[in-house]
Amino acid sequence: MAEYEPYHQTHNHHQQHHHQAIPKETAFQALNTIIQLHFEKTLEKKRSIDLQKKELHKLFQLFFIFLGIVFLSQSQSPRLQCRHCWIPITILSLSHLIFYVSVAQTLRCINGFKYQRRCHKLTLGLATEKLREMKMKISATGGEQFDGVGDDEFEIHYQEPPESYFGKFKRNWALHFGFLILIYGFMVSSSVVLLCF
Repeated sequence: MAEYEPYHQTHNHHQQHHHQAIPKETAFQALNTIIQLHFEKTLEKKRSIDLQKKELHKLFQLFFIFLGIVFLSQSQSPRLQCRHCWIPITILSLSHLIFYVSVAQTLRCINGFKYQRRCHKLTLGLATEKLREMKMKISATGGEQFDGVGDDEFEIHYQEPPESYFGKFKRNWALHFGFLILIYGFMVSSSVVLLCF
């Protein structure tokens, strides 16, 4: 789901070769670059989520305006009778289907951006922790005996959330789908009451 580029390259060295030490200045610079990059990506994904949420709110506003028009037309039209109730029910069914497809696409984008933001936040946290540990080692040695770090100690892999994180998205889908079914049931029953009773 998430698009990313790894921030390390795998080198095919022989097993017996020792890892080269990276100067602490280079390690600091690299970690700060990684932190800055993932921080900017986190903000970028947050902005994308906010834009998609605005689109979702617009969809809901337009949908409720449409439902209001359908409801008003049923209550004001003298020609519609009980035998015609299939007409508004068909219109409501089609409109709910179209609305659900639109909402599903928007939710998919929102969930995708949320997943990517979570990955960047986890990677940002790991890089920040590595930088903090490095500074603590320098403080402990006074900086005199700390010339560099091993590349395996400072390598930052792109982080992904556990499988349990996807439960959040499933609950979100279920909530929207349940709400839509509730609105559909209410509109159909209201149409039957208006036209038949």
